[in-house]
Amino acid sequence: MMKDTKDLKIAIAHEWLTTLGGSERVVAALLELYPGAPVYTTFHSSRNLPPEMINWDVRTSFVQKLPFLRRISQKYVPLFPLAFESFDFSSYDLVISSSSACAKGILTGPATTHICYCHAPLRYAWEPWLDKRFQGANKVLKAGNDVLLHYLRLWDRLAADRVDYFIANSRYVAAKIAKYYRREATVINPPVEVESFPVMKETGDYFLMVSRLVPYKRVDLAVEAFNRLGLPLKIAGDGPERERLRAAAGPGIEFLGYVSEAELPGLVGRARALIFPGEEDFGMVPVEAMAAGRPVIGLGRGGLLESVVEGETGLFFREPTAASLMEAVGRFEEAEFDAAAISRHAAAFSKERFKQEVAVFVDEKMKERPRRDGTA
Repeated sequence: MMKDTKDLKIAIAHEWLTTLGGSERVVAALLELYPGAPVYTTFHSSRNLPPEMINWDVRTSFVQKLPFLRRISQKYVPLFPLAFESFDFSSYDLVISSSSACAKGILTGPATTHICYCHAPLRYAWEPWLDKRFQGANKVLKAGNDVLLHYLRLWDRLAADRVDYFIANSRYVAAKIAKYYRREATVINPPVEVESFPVMKETGDYFLMVSRLVPYKRVDLAVEAFNRLGLPLKIAGDGPERERLRAAAGPGIEFLGYVSEAELPGLVGRARALIFPGEEDFGMVPVEAMAAGRPVIGLGRGGLLESVVEGETGLFFREPTAASLMEAVGRFEEAEFDAAAISRHAAAFSKERFKQEVAVFVDEKMKERPRRDGTA
């Protein structure tokens, strides 16, 4: 008989640990299920991490020792496949990779089961049109980037074959896994700490974005739309696009930078609505906003279609343009939403639900695998 999972030797692999984002919350929930499991990652920085993450058993790769890592970490991305292949998982019964890039590429033997929780296939390799930085770049720079992406696609496709079982964070991502990797995936939505976002009795007069300031999040659409609307917009988050976006923003748009975990629920709960203009693979921030009873105004594509109910918990705009977003904000001004009903809807995406679904999935799959001694 298969050993109970509490008797298994389990490890977790994750891209990198530098901040508390959605994928890190998945790792945190997995560690609640499998306490004491070490986390293997390319590199680790405790500067922006909460105390509970600083105390994890984190095991880093050679990337951790590379020079100027904090400033140019993205330059080292071509080395990340090698970093994950350098780890030794031969002593583990089970490894769960939390992957949106290279963590799925770990090497495991036949006695070790590898389950990949996939946030997305390697986004910039398979969907290079999302990266605006190389549009209009000189020919030499673009050619070099094209060669790198070609290499990453080949490696990523090979890495997917090393996974025994895929879990996708949404039906949208499951479709990408089927398209790019020709693999099936079970859908388990990510964990959202819905209880941390209570419904507020009173709201403010501002709209809100909570996002990393990177191109594919399309913060630029929100800046342009709210400049033209003349309505107040607060933007929480930081990233390489911050100065460019600030330069384009009018007086009604406020950049808050990093917002702490303690401050975020109040900021979300008092917003009139959450603005979500990017095409996301799932999107945990909209669920947090709905947990607080706040409707979402978002692009009607991708994973958002699986969490927001049109007309009940939010409104969609159909095209990734400022004009389309403005039209949706106009409809919002005339709509009515029930905060309590929105919050009840969000409860279905709780962390406890995630943990239960993952535990059942792991138990079932481990029963299908041979024991390390070779018996059934």
